[in-house]
Amino acid sequence: MSESVLEVSDLRVHYEVPGGDVIAANGVSFSVARGETLGLVGESGSGKSTVAMAILRLVPPPGRIVSGSVRLNGHDLLAMPESELRARRWREIALIPQGSMNSLNPVMRVRDQIADAIRAHEGKLPRAERDQRIARLLSLVQLPEQVAARFPHELSGGMKQRVCIAMAIALDPSLIIADEPTSALDVVVQRRVAETLLDVKRRLASSMILIGHDMALQAQLVDRIAVMFAGNIVEIGPVREVFRHPRHAYTKHLIASVPSIRERKPLVVKEFRTPDPRRPRPSPPLVEVGPGHFAAVSDEEDPGDARTTAPAAEGVSFDA
Repeated sequence: MSESVLEVSDLRVHYEVPGGDVIAANGVSFSVARGETLGLVGESGSGKSTVAMAILRLVPPPGRIVSGSVRLNGHDLLAMPESELRARRWREIALIPQGSMNSLNPVMRVRDQIADAIRAHEGKLPRAERDQRIARLLSLVQLPEQVAARFPHELSGGMKQRVCIAMAIALDPSLIIADEPTSALDVVVQRRVAETLLDVKRRLASSMILIGHDMALQAQLVDRIAVMFAGNIVEIGPVREVFRHPRHAYTKHLIASVPSIRERKPLVVKEFRTPDPRRPRPSPPLVEVGPGHFAAVSDEEDPGDARTTAPAAEGVSFDA
């Protein structure tokens, strides 16, 4: 098995509200191998972005990390002093945030924003060296050198998102967390930004967690996929295996929501009632239902039963 760059174990995150804690992550465990892209999917409120913020130890109040461990390159990020954590952020682990316009400083040029990240970790560089390095980063994300002199409002949505990617990779991190990096873009730009993201990942030989809810996009971009529902991972495995043989009912309906490109048929609409997050139902333990494929199979879904392929998965294509 490949060496793990990240190991998350029994991660629990609560939000303090009147009437009892809201349990956003309920004992989440997974790993990311070196060079691997893991997809973390689920509806809004499933807990996927909370998990990302907890990994970075950036959960905002009234949220708090209750328990668990997050080991990055063998070091527990949840146990180390804040000063050491700040030194490892960006250098070893970086975030591509959701909503680039809200993440970039509107009154600073692109050059100065990228330079700030470099300066915070490496000190001030000579201007010529700084500009050359920024030009190389922009080139990696397929942006012209002239973008460095522009303000965020002068860029399109896709260009702003690529600037965020350039900032995230400025220090060659071993793990990139991309939190729905294409959600605010149209489908054509989504594809171009996604291709840029994967190209950068391959060049840097980094690992990646790609957070989102677009199952078709996940099918084309990730190596493994983890499905979250009500704060729990309910299924995880190789992306092709999960799409062709989904075992958890929630996974099946997520896949069935992808329109088929081969036939016209009505989409199946299924209402899943999310349990009260203050009193979540216990989730069945993950059991192996195929090679490297684990699912929280209920009593009604015996792992020994014949596998079921969701019909809509036929409309999903996988990149080689």
